[in-house]
Amino acid sequence: MQERVSRISSNESWQKNIAVLIEHQRLRNFPAVLEDFLSTLCFFDTFIVVTYKKSLRPILIYPTAPEEQSDTLRQYISRAYVLDPLFHAIKSGIAPGVVRLVDIMPDSFKETEYFQTCYQNFGLVDEINLIVQLDDEVTCTLTLGRKAALDSISRTELNALNECFPVLSALVRQFWLAQSREYLQYGRSDGPMKRALRTFASGVLTQREREITDLILRGHSSQAIADQLKISVGTVKVHRKNIHNRLNTSTQAEIFTQFITHLNNLDES
Repeated sequence: MQERVSRISSNESWQKNIAVLIEHQRLRNFPAVLEDFLSTLCFFDTFIVVTYKKSLRPILIYPTAPEEQSDTLRQYISRAYVLDPLFHAIKSGIAPGVVRLVDIMPDSFKETEYFQTCYQNFGLVDEINLIVQLDDEVTCTLTLGRKAALDSISRTELNALNECFPVLSALVRQFWLAQSREYLQYGRSDGPMKRALRTFASGVLTQREREITDLILRGHSSQAIADQLKISVGTVKVHRKNIHNRLNTSTQAEIFTQFITHLNNLDES
């Protein structure tokens, strides 16, 4: 740890580290070099690079070695992303920059079945995302994960990331210009995922109830749903009761199970 502290606190080799990044910006190993550079700015336990392109499921850019990819990460890339706060923030047009998950997640996110059965398995106490807009259709996220031993990111570390962000985003865009064709050839359509969100319980729930069900699954409380849809909390509670009655469920976990079953059926069709 002492070695890492001294490495971050020293700025003597900053220009040299940037020069190394520039030299690798159009090469396949750029993400690994970028990880090494970011470790001079802040502490983190995990580093993941993912691109989100319209009409495609997320594409994992780094790590590429199967032994470095956890089952939870593969689950996220395959289908769980559809309920993730970061994915929906990107879908809603969040501005590029440095963003902590805690600042964009719904107010009841930690109570969702997605959090309990998937995200929690990452073992993170803080997630910091550098969001880079690559072009009109593709967004890239550099995700730094911190586990309990590191605690939450400090203001000093956040400031360092924000100061370097313009340079880092420019270099990431150059990397994508050189390597995008290689990654996009492995992209899979997100059609089943979009249909899952759009058609879940379509023969049972009303349009408004499906809209509220989506927000419930993503971790919004009744108050947050009321604020977003501009309706009263009482109306939301009535809708929630009707949703459970129509789906024959009593908990959010049971709704989640039905949603995953619906998603799996679409993915296999």
